Amino acid sequence: MTIRTEPIPARTDNPSPATRRVPVRPLALALTAGTLVWAGTMFTVGNNPASSLGLTISDLGGAAFQLGLFALLAIQLRTSATGTSRAARGMLYVEHVLLAVATVWSVLHAIPSLRDAAFLVPMDVFWPLSMLGMFVIGLKILFTARWRGAARFWPAVAESWAVVTVPTFAVVGSPIADYVGATHLLVGYATLGLILAFRPALTGAGA
Repeated sequence: MTIRTEPIPARTDNPSPATRRVPVRPLALALTAGTLVWAGTMFTVGNNPASSLGLTISDLGGAAFQLGLFALLAIQLRTSATGTSRAARGMLYVEHVLLAVATVWSVLHAIPSLRDAAFLVPMDVFWPLSMLGMFVIGLKILFTARWRGAARFWPAVAESWAVVTVPTFAVVGSPIADYVGATHLLVGYATLGLILAFRPALTGAGA
């Protein structure tokens, strides 16, 4: 009879979030695509254009960007980018709720017959709240340091969109603020998507 002295092999049917294979590339490219759509609408019709058609285009462009943010959140959640504690993962779930309400607002506000509906007024605040939430997440990723290299600090760059663009709109207004916001999207979120797509290993993901 042979007695085994080496350690029992670890189970591999339930890998940890840090080593689980995550489809980073398609999700990251979805982020870049959604960002390019919204940046394009800001460069062309502005973030809050006067015409009804332009406003609809702007809202739908914003919704495309928000769908891209859901893809980014999926990467962050599946790789435990903010940490493995309940609070660290909980902040990503809270952001999902904020972003979901903001996305519903974008879609409904794009419909002219619903644009002035009273129930949309309180939902409007979820747009800036969701963007501020992304900024907090970007800082958490930076200091948690589970992601490496450019993937570690670029979320803080991308997700500073609200703290850079909102004051710009308040101070100078359109069209300058539209160009600032669109440029920040390209430098920030669109680039972040490409970083994650071409260097998914920086997130600790297996794919």
